[in-house]
Amino acid sequence: MRLALAAVSAVLLAAPVSAALAPGARAPDFTTRGAIAGKVFTVHLADQLKKGPVVLYFFPAAFTSGCNAEARAFAEHVADFKKAGATVIGMSADPVEDLAKFSSSECAGKFAVASAGPAVVSGYDVALGRALKGRQVTSRTSYVIARDGRVAFVHSDMNPAEHVALTLDAVAKLPRR
Repeated sequence: MRLALAAVSAVLLAAPVSAALAPGARAPDFTTRGAIAGKVFTVHLADQLKKGPVVLYFFPAAFTSGCNAEARAFAEHVADFKKAGATVIGMSADPVEDLAKFSSSECAGKFAVASAGPAVVSGYDVALGRALKGRQVTSRTSYVIARDGRVAFVHSDMNPAEHVALTLDAVAKLPRR
């Protein structure tokens, strides 16, 4: 199993990525199931935007090396995002049962992760294909969505290293209310 996950991770890191939603585009609203600290709940983007900007980061698959590292990095900086008024939500095509475990372990219970169904994956143009257990895998794409529902920043790169720093910087540049 670990060898298969390593092989998938290697292929994903080599894959070219591009996101269709450009800054200024309206972010598609959605309602899905997510988890925080292992507890499952409903995530509705419009409700989250009422609180402030949202960092919506898509990741390929829970419990893979790059996704684990990225989740830990977001968890380490979630207080900085909150201080800037933003909510962090991780998204993948994994089932919510897997994400509930992931939210407790890799995310340290500090932010929500949610299951991105086909409509969300298509709306945000983050599909990479079916590469893991017959399930669709998403690209590693981070969106900063302003309170008005428009994309303020997008970063799409399979290397998880810069997603946290770049999205935090983008949030800090948003006008505060």
